[in-house]
Amino acid sequence: MGVMATAVSLDATWRQLPDTCRCGMVMTVALAALGAVWVFCLVTRVLHGIWVTFLRPGHNLVRRYGDWAIVTGATDGIGKAYVRQLARLKINVVAVSRAEEKLRDLAKEVEGSFPVEVRTVAVDFTTPDLAGSLTAVEKAVSDIEVGILVNNVGLSYPFAQYLHELNVQTAMDIIKVNVEGTTRMTHLALPGMLKRKRGAIVNIGSGAATVLPSDPLYSVYAGTKGFVDHFSRTLYAEYKHHGIDVQCQAPLYVTTKLSKIRQSSLFIPTPDTFAKFGVKWIGYEPRCTPYWVHAIMWCVISMLPEGWMDSIRLKQSLAIRKRALLKEKMKKGE
Repeated sequence: MGVMATAVSLDATWRQLPDTCRCGMVMTVALAALGAVWVFCLVTRVLHGIWVTFLRPGHNLVRRYGDWAIVTGATDGIGKAYVRQLARLKINVVAVSRAEEKLRDLAKEVEGSFPVEVRTVAVDFTTPDLAGSLTAVEKAVSDIEVGILVNNVGLSYPFAQYLHELNVQTAMDIIKVNVEGTTRMTHLALPGMLKRKRGAIVNIGSGAATVLPSDPLYSVYAGTKGFVDHFSRTLYAEYKHHGIDVQCQAPLYVTTKLSKIRQSSLFIPTPDTFAKFGVKWIGYEPRCTPYWVHAIMWCVISMLPEGWMDSIRLKQSLAIRKRALLKEKMKKGE
């Protein structure tokens, strides 16, 4: 009875309040509830980020996918680092690159450091007959079960350029390597994975297409990496129920020949650091930027207005273009 009496009293008091007061109280409660939900979501997101980046264990890749992998663009940068990281996990590797001498050196180095086998295949992904060249890869894997494919081979601009300045053949080569190369290698690996009902395809994308809203003066490169991102995300949905994990790993700057950055820092990891984090993400989310600092940067960038990021990135690209043009003039002695 006491509870009922209190409820009746509160209801009477509520009815006596002016409409403006009642509206204000409702709005206050609603805003407080929304604020609590926002804080809960933010805390949950932060805790999830800490878990997946630092605490979540990587899959046992050999047990989950098998003991053979293919890595393209294997003799430099992220590709070479991935070969080492996979070998460290006792996964044999078919290394694919156009540089035969570098491939031999890589095989000798890795086999001398880890108890694995490294097969090498020389393929130039800019060749007009890419389909014909990839028959060498098919032959190299005909007697093994490939459980992991790392599509790392990629091509970018010689330096930041407006589209009308970019050599047409360079643009077509970028499309051929980044789009056709990734598609053909994926098509090559899928039948065996489907037969065994297990496999992982890791496509190395770029923050230029996944993290940043735009990448001015690198439009063709960013466009091809946008393809890689959406291609991977769609294949993830397409093949997940067949036991095949497809993932796009999108780094920001890494010290590679592609980025033309030599000095590493907290914000710009070495390829080995990136690959060390990268192997831990295989088999999880369909889209990620494995290096933890890049993940934080991605979070911050996503909260900024796109117009601001467009302006910042354009200024950066124009500065790169200016330095490159100055170097060209100095070489010509102008």
